[in-house]
Amino acid sequence: MDPSTDLADLPEPLIIPRADHPISRKDIDREALKVMHRLRDAGYSAYLVGGAVRDLYLGKKPKDFDISTNARPGQLRTLFRNSRIIGRRFRLVQVFFFGGKIVEVSTLRCRSEFEEGEREEDEVLAHNNTFGSEAEDAFRRDLTINALFYEIENFTIIDYTGGVADLNNRIVRIVGEPDRRIVRDPVRMMRAIRHAARSNFTIEERTWQAIIANLDTLRLCPDSRVRDEFFKDLNSGACAPWCRLAVASGMFFLLLPCYEGIISREPEAPTEETQLLFSLCQVIDRLHSEGTPLPEHLLLATLLLPWAQARFNLLHLPAEGRESFVFSRNLRAEIDSQLVHLNVKRASREDITSLLVNLPVFVRHGAEQTWPAWLKRKSYFPDGLLFFQLYQEALGGSPADLAPRPEPSLPPRHGKPRTGKSRKPRTESRTPSFSGKKGGIFGLK
Repeated sequence: MDPSTDLADLPEPLIIPRADHPISRKDIDREALKVMHRLRDAGYSAYLVGGAVRDLYLGKKPKDFDISTNARPGQLRTLFRNSRIIGRRFRLVQVFFFGGKIVEVSTLRCRSEFEEGEREEDEVLAHNNTFGSEAEDAFRRDLTINALFYEIENFTIIDYTGGVADLNNRIVRIVGEPDRRIVRDPVRMMRAIRHAARSNFTIEERTWQAIIANLDTLRLCPDSRVRDEFFKDLNSGACAPWCRLAVASGMFFLLLPCYEGIISREPEAPTEETQLLFSLCQVIDRLHSEGTPLPEHLLLATLLLPWAQARFNLLHLPAEGRESFVFSRNLRAEIDSQLVHLNVKRASREDITSLLVNLPVFVRHGAEQTWPAWLKRKSYFPDGLLFFQLYQEALGGSPADLAPRPEPSLPPRHGKPRTGKSRKPRTESRTPSFSGKKGGIFGLK
């Protein structure tokens, strides 16, 4: 729909009665129902909105149950004493329940593209706290499948944007004119790809072409927003299909520019590194499905492994000497530069470097099917072993195991026991050691 359209000309919604849709109140969170009923009883509108309606329609269990209403934030605070107002750009009211449960309630907003004046025409992420109607709120949302309302009075679905048809046809489509909507908020590109990957949907052609044409606008977004959306993608349980779509669109190379020229954008001719990357993403998804998602440093090290292998010939580096020292120094410098836009903490970057640097030692001893005592004593041994298992699983080996492991049983050291005052234990860094003894660059001595 053209953003210059008068508000009075907004289309009439499609109203789907209870008998014609699969959403049932028994599948809606009890606290969310309480909030909706109280809003209705106080004379306000009450709608379940966004991803909750989408997931319930698809037969999935929503992670969050968000509610929209025509009540203003101040009115909501009066109605719900157990609440607080949060947010600057989007002001929300959080309603608290026993057990730490939180239900978020937003006031229906108008779409900022409708606002008069030229000042905001090309403004990215313009201020958007202007309250509006159902239709305006629907047309300011990112995707048609996220623009549905479920209302509590008659248990109907209200559809202004064709979201139900897109759900039935398994299509992801940006609401309105894709190029303009993406320029206003480039993160919409990331959400379109994520939802297509999670639900195995097809991205509508105009939306797909707009994503490809406007990728560089993602650089205009705050790093914190891009980081948050990126980790949602990795931890969505659909990392592998997301990775394929992100590579095909080119978005993957904006998020991890180190892969430019290393992995192929053409699915018909994948490089060895491309195949390894997709296999590692499948391992990430398997662990997520089993309720054991990887911590940040292991997740990023796993994603960077094909790049490190291609860039440094990682698994064939010497274990000591000047060349290995230079490799470790260069690897840490490149990891710092490649992850700066994702605001990765220094400790995580050190752990990522340690995992990549020490992997060849685990590969060598894994082939011998033995873990020497000195290696088991290292502080990085548990993470290093898991990282090695992830790599082996990606190559077709046994599944990696994130279950807590007991401390390894180590043989006693030989020699006479020390007497007198004990020495203070030496603090051992998780970053590589460069002594050149029994492992040199890999921190094994």
